Amino acid sequence: MKTLNLSLIFLFVFTYCRGQDVIEDKTKKNEISIVISDIIDGALQVTYERAISEHFSWGIGVGYKSEHGLISLSGLDTEKIKTNEITYTGFKIIPEIRYYFRKDGVANMKGFYVGAYLKYSQYETDFDGRYINDALENYDIEFDAKIKVTSIGFMVGYKLPVSEKFSIDFLIAGPGTGFYGFTIDNKKDLPDEFYEDLNEALDKYHIFDYLDGDFRFSAAHRKSNFNLLTMRYGISLGYSF
Repeated sequence: MKTLNLSLIFLFVFTYCRGQDVIEDKTKKNEISIVISDIIDGALQVTYERAISEHFSWGIGVGYKSEHGLISLSGLDTEKIKTNEITYTGFKIIPEIRYYFRKDGVANMKGFYVGAYLKYSQYETDFDGRYINDALENYDIEFDAKIKVTSIGFMVGYKLPVSEKFSIDFLIAGPGTGFYGFTIDNKKDLPDEFYEDLNEALDKYHIFDYLDGDFRFSAAHRKSNFNLLTMRYGISLGYSF
């Protein structure tokens, strides 16, 4: 009888331990996702995320922006300055950490979450067009611009499982602060009054409402730094493994 009881206890413990192993084996701690909302703007971002505890995960995203996309910035169209639409290319790198609110007893990257992120972006663009001064003299506008942005912020979202391996991640809001470094290279000679007219045109477009008050374009002002509020949001399709 004692032997039988010991055998039953051993079998129960063995079965329980195997059950725990099966649960842990079925828990997928890695995920690769594509930000499908970025595709609209001609960008591709791939993110890798890994669970590091019951509630926490870390991840890193890498993205590239092509000059194609449905979203574009309209050029200037004033009496003196006319430019083409502004397109830009570049890349971004986004490390982040998340906290999931689900309490399943195992690492599970599903449901509501909050987190923090650091984003580094670098973009290049052309700014071309025509300028006519008061003397009706015509000048070609040809600028190359580069923008480097380092952002830090918080985020909140919800990851919805749609199958055993696939999920949809809704990044609802990611407010933060961006530190911008702006460099501009003028490839054509332009008169000094062009910069006065350019600043006046940008004032009408309310561009300077979002920048530091001392920032203005000038022949000698080739670099500038300023801060702006930033916002992250998007929809991603993820695959767990």
